[in-house]
Amino acid sequence: MAQEFKLDVFKREDLTKSSVKALRENNNIPGIFYSYNSNDSMPFYISLDTFNMAKKSGARIFNISVGNKKQTVIFKSVQYHPVTDKVIHIDLYGVDMGQVVTVKVQIILTGTALGVINEGGVLVQSLNELDIECLPANIPENIEVEISSLELGNTLRVEDLALDEKISIKTDDNQVIASVTQAMKEEEIIPDIEDEELEEGEEGEEGEEGEEGEEDKEGKSDKSSENKEDDSGKKD
Repeated sequence: MAQEFKLDVFKREDLTKSSVKALRENNNIPGIFYSYNSNDSMPFYISLDTFNMAKKSGARIFNISVGNKKQTVIFKSVQYHPVTDKVIHIDLYGVDMGQVVTVKVQIILTGTALGVINEGGVLVQSLNELDIECLPANIPENIEVEISSLELGNTLRVEDLALDEKISIKTDDNQVIASVTQAMKEEEIIPDIEDEELEEGEEGEEGEEGEEGEEDKEGKSDKSSENKEDDSGKKD
């Protein structure tokens, strides 16, 4: 059964951007609470310390007070800053303990695959979360998946999982969770020495031709000067 944890949340009256910025600068996280049985929502904020304690508790169900009413909620979504990875927004969703909910639960791989130990393969985890449906009280902290029997070339899919009958999997059955693949070999690139020598030779020839061209130009200019002097002498 899922653990419960009390969250101290505070209603937000000021919804301006400057107010949200000030909350974050003071180690608070803005959020929105959504009711399960109405369209009502409530802006709130929670301290970063409280959020961190809630995460460490391992609880999936939380209790908050909205007005004078106690509400049972789950984290609907948590938004992180793309650069700093800090939590910047939280959505809480009210739940009825007698109605099923759909949530995402982290997948944790346990054991070491045979294909890695005996065949030098590489374990690749393709799926980190699983969408499940169950009563709030039955939400697991995480889902452990044993992968010790995976050999090189083997693939573990969602359809291979066997969970408690109280939990219904909503993720596509064909989705790959983990696989053991052949390790990629780095190909050493060997330069073609003959081609390099040929290119260097061609560059050298072009340089020599360039020098000869300069000499020819100098020679022509000298001859041109001599001809001019001869012509001037004849005119005299």
